[in-house]
Amino acid sequence: METLSPHSRTSLSRTDAARIGGIAAFTLAISALHYFTPDSLVQWHYLIQRLFYLPVVYAALSYGLAGGLLGAVAAGLSLLPQIIATWRVRPEYSINQFAELFSFAAVAILTGTLSDRERRQKASLSLAAGQVRQMYAELQENFERMKRTERLYALGQLSAGLAHEVRNPLASIEGAAAILLREPPSEERRVEFLEIIQKESRRLNRLLSTFLDFAKPRAPEFQMAKVERVIDSVLALTEHSFLRAAIAVRREVATDLPPFEHDPEQITQILLNLTINAIQAMPNGGEIAISAFREGDSAVIEVSDQGCGISEEDMERIYDPFFTTKETGTGLGLPVAHQIALNQGGILAARRNTGNGMTFSLRLPLRAGAAE
Repeated sequence: METLSPHSRTSLSRTDAARIGGIAAFTLAISALHYFTPDSLVQWHYLIQRLFYLPVVYAALSYGLAGGLLGAVAAGLSLLPQIIATWRVRPEYSINQFAELFSFAAVAILTGTLSDRERRQKASLSLAAGQVRQMYAELQENFERMKRTERLYALGQLSAGLAHEVRNPLASIEGAAAILLREPPSEERRVEFLEIIQKESRRLNRLLSTFLDFAKPRAPEFQMAKVERVIDSVLALTEHSFLRAAIAVRREVATDLPPFEHDPEQITQILLNLTINAIQAMPNGGEIAISAFREGDSAVIEVSDQGCGISEEDMERIYDPFFTTKETGTGLGLPVAHQIALNQGGILAARRNTGNGMTFSLRLPLRAGAAE
């Protein structure tokens, strides 16, 4: 609970003293005005007497029921000398003035009660607001704790996955080196083992490079370009694989899709990964459709295949690092593609086709930074 400093308590006391002094001074001023007004001005007496309600109401609003009653007593005492003086001349008027004293009390009780009720409601609301703020702070703290736990869990998963992927090529390199050291091999066997070491070393290098792309991808270099060039570049890079696997390609680019800001090199990397995955998912051939169209303020590029698809239980894990259903896969292709899409203000989504295969959709803003 917040505590007031001595200076704050002094300031508060001075404010109350000034307010009470103002109420008293106003009451005395009305009493003096009422007293010095000639008795012949009956209407003026009536109007001036009504002014006593002002300090009564103000006192009730400022200090509740107790303040209102004190204000009513002060107004009554200020009016009392005039009532006594008038009693000798006009008793009937003095009776009305006496009745006015009860009206002061009634107004004070009513206004003070309502004021106290409002104060209680404000105090209740202030207490509730404090509790809500405390609950919100606790919720934020719990949320941050959950995020830290999630980061640690993700770091553990990444470390375990990387260690698993690194272990196999290291074992192959160690085995080949041990054989070379243990026995003098023939030239043919020596070349064979050295090729194994070279192959596994390259595999390790690719794995670490891909992992670094995922962990810390480079910032995109936006430029205004047509997406058709990116798609044509991907098709040219994978043309040999299409012919070898007897896969047909269907390319569809909407005419209303304008050039937009993106990083062509990174988008090529995403589409190349998706296209290679689609080719590998169709060992018996089929058709791959690559389409691009406009949807609102976004450009959508889709890669659809007729392959084996992804099971329902694996759909939630396809962007997890090192998760793969392929025997030779690293499990970093889709996570890297997903991370690149996010860095360009877009999103990479996957859905199962009605028949066979998968469709991956890359959605990018037509204007760089619009998604942010």
